[in-house]
Amino acid sequence: MPPKELREELPVLAAHPAGDRFGRDRAALRLPDFLRRQVGRGDAVHRVKRLMREAALHTVCEEARCPNLGECFAQRTATFLIMGRDCTRACGFCAVGTAVPAPLDPDEPARVAQAAADLGLAHVVVTSVNRDELPDGGSAHFRATVDALRARLPDATLEVLTPDFCGDAEAVRRVASGPLDVFNHNVETVPQLYARVRPRARYGWSLGVLRQVADEQPHVVTKSGLMVGLGETVDQVFVLMDDLRAAGVRVVTIGQYLRPSLRHVPVVHYLREEAYAVYVEHGRGLGFDHVHAGPFVRSSYNAAEAYRQAMGAAGV
Repeated sequence: MPPKELREELPVLAAHPAGDRFGRDRAALRLPDFLRRQVGRGDAVHRVKRLMREAALHTVCEEARCPNLGECFAQRTATFLIMGRDCTRACGFCAVGTAVPAPLDPDEPARVAQAAADLGLAHVVVTSVNRDELPDGGSAHFRATVDALRARLPDATLEVLTPDFCGDAEAVRRVASGPLDVFNHNVETVPQLYARVRPRARYGWSLGVLRQVADEQPHVVTKSGLMVGLGETVDQVFVLMDDLRAAGVRVVTIGQYLRPSLRHVPVVHYLREEAYAVYVEHGRGLGFDHVHAGPFVRSSYNAAEAYRQAMGAAGV
């Protein structure tokens, strides 16, 4: 464990403008120079966007305003967002829209599989909005998408990033028992901040999902991710990482929270690049197969490389 003074004094920048305690000044949305990235442009980026629109598909890259969109689309990679673009929850950090969702599209799984083939993906990542209004949380639709991908791309590695399904073990099992290589579910933040950041989620649900998958599907790489900069302490993150490892999680991702708008939870601090080394060191000590941490790290960013690192650590 790092020395106490290092753990308590990470290189960070305050996010609020002077006198703006609650981050309501538009200046609170300005990013420090080291967190600014070019908006995705170029022919390769437009080709991916056009393919998704023509297939009537969505990506979390676009809906969640990911800062890595330009880089990933230029490499013809994307994370599919299934079950619509409207979520039944309204998490304080998330840019995905909240509304009454449209009915599920039974043809969507086949279109996702075809789009993944058209992109030539060797590692496919699929996530979804929360569909709490459905009896199974949308788990059958999620499983149908996984099955369609495996049938269309038998040699690809498949990764899912699922909701918590409100802790429904059967819904989790329905997805996790599919032909998967990686099961990802994000805890997003430390439990002390759930009431403000994820008011309709439960930390216990998330840990339960991860523990269940690790126990029932030991051949699948279990993965989780969280954001920093929301006001958490280093020791709170350490405890969360301890919980994830105890639940059987093998890969953890840690990245900077970037506030989508003034309606969202304010950023409390921005971590400089070197600050993440503390979390990487702690994760290695806990025995994670891979800890991917940095300002622009997201759950699905460089997902194929994280999977390779995990398999290498396992000697596969």
